[in-house]
Amino acid sequence: MTALAVSVHGLKKAYKQHTVLNGVNFEVKRGSVFALLGSNGAGKTTIIKILTTLIQANEGKAEVCGIDVAHSPEQVREKISLTGQNIAVDEILTGRENLDLVAKLRHLPDRKAITAASLKQFDLEEAGDKPLATYSGGMKRRLDLAMTMLGSPELVFLDEPSVGLDPEARLALWDTIKKMAASGITIFLTTQYLEEAEALADQIAILHEGQIIVQGTLDELKAILPAKQIEYVEKQPSLEEIFLAVTGKKGE
Repeated sequence: MTALAVSVHGLKKAYKQHTVLNGVNFEVKRGSVFALLGSNGAGKTTIIKILTTLIQANEGKAEVCGIDVAHSPEQVREKISLTGQNIAVDEILTGRENLDLVAKLRHLPDRKAITAASLKQFDLEEAGDKPLATYSGGMKRRLDLAMTMLGSPELVFLDEPSVGLDPEARLALWDTIKKMAASGITIFLTTQYLEEAEALADQIAILHEGQIIVQGTLDELKAILPAKQIEYVEKQPSLEEIFLAVTGKKGE
């Protein structure tokens, strides 16, 4: 088994005359939380779509769980799960019925037990038999993640999962993601919330103008900026300051 969950080399993607990705390179270790940062339109979702076999790159090579995404897309899909920006739940069904439907589609055995365990894991037991119309946005997102986790995927892609959530729901989501990562699942996260990457990620990469311009741990990224002058209190650079500095957007 390869030590890498994702390996991307020379990835390029263009839509007609518009180049989105222009030679993207990065790697994601198994069992880690990897955060991909970038402004709107930077190409984060395009990378997710390529890695999850929804679209194909024009050039370059991408492997997920050691499998070439272009040559063996069906094998890749057996290893992964995806939670997109839009919450993918059926508003007419209850939480339990949503989970049961996904379990059935994945041909999982003992669906009743699996569904009950999932509701408990994601703190949705009391709401399990209530229609989705009664759920808050945070509860719907937790159910979405619960559905994503059915079938024990090796790698979970979370494409801006906290968009639209209030601060309390966002913190609850972070706690859920931490628990997912602690179970050994690799998490590939895209986000515009820089504090989200600070709170969750083992490795952070910044995508800008079609390329990865920097990648490393938070401490490694902090080292990019000049040391802060110590007066009374030493203030470490925030991820937001690092992002603005490396993308050249500081002061705009």
